[in-house]
Amino acid sequence: MIKDIILNLERDKSGDGARDYAISIAETFEAHLAGVAFADGAGIPPYMMPDFPSDMLASIVAESEAATRAAVERFEVAAKRSAISVEHRLVTQSDLGPPDAFSSMARRFDLSVVMQSDEDKGVNNDVLIEAALFNSGRPVVIVPYIQKSGLKLDRIVCCWDGSRAAARAVNDALPFLKRARVVELFIVANEKTRDKREILGVEIGGHLARHGIKVEVESVPASDIDVADAILSHVSDCSANMIVMGGYGHSRLREFVLGGVTRGILSTMTVPVLMSH
Repeated sequence: MIKDIILNLERDKSGDGARDYAISIAETFEAHLAGVAFADGAGIPPYMMPDFPSDMLASIVAESEAATRAAVERFEVAAKRSAISVEHRLVTQSDLGPPDAFSSMARRFDLSVVMQSDEDKGVNNDVLIEAALFNSGRPVVIVPYIQKSGLKLDRIVCCWDGSRAAARAVNDALPFLKRARVVELFIVANEKTRDKREILGVEIGGHLARHGIKVEVESVPASDIDVADAILSHVSDCSANMIVMGGYGHSRLREFVLGGVTRGILSTMTVPVLMSH
């Protein structure tokens, strides 16, 4: 069950779609929603701060804090339209930095919600998404910056390759899957998904059936097509409302680097994606 959700609030009004999507999730599950807004450093890396004149830096920080407080106010107004339990946290100073601070807070919630990066609006959430995905131990829903509607569960596509991360994602998504009208296991057939011991999708399909979830299975060959493109093309063709998938990455100098498919989905996604690592 989903009982509490943490949301990264965007300062720019263009990010209010992600806020409204998070509110709709909280309404669906009657969950508590915490909106977190960061004004820490106004997005300026610490190593660059000494290069700014003190009066200019103070002005930038003050402007950032004002925009952050405005985002919190918009969140409170929007949340009052529903009967959900809400709280807000305004972070104006943190030793950890927004990505690490958010992922640390997210460990105490069932689900995180973060908007996709939107370079045109100066919103770069890639590092924050990576931190929430790899460091929180919780699932993350990434909301497209173009999102206008609330949570819809007509069709959920679960990307399945038999991996640990995919299994974790499917399990974390169970509250959504149980409410969905159609749940589909989508398999991109390549060397990673070939297993002579199992017809891929059968065992996990049986597992979900024991949870009362009937699934459809769709498989496409990966030859001559990028896996991320195959997923997004299929999601568009079947008019899915959500993607469920494992978030992949590898360690490099104590930091995780996103895998190619994960990075491709995050950069070109058109529907919300629930990811787990």
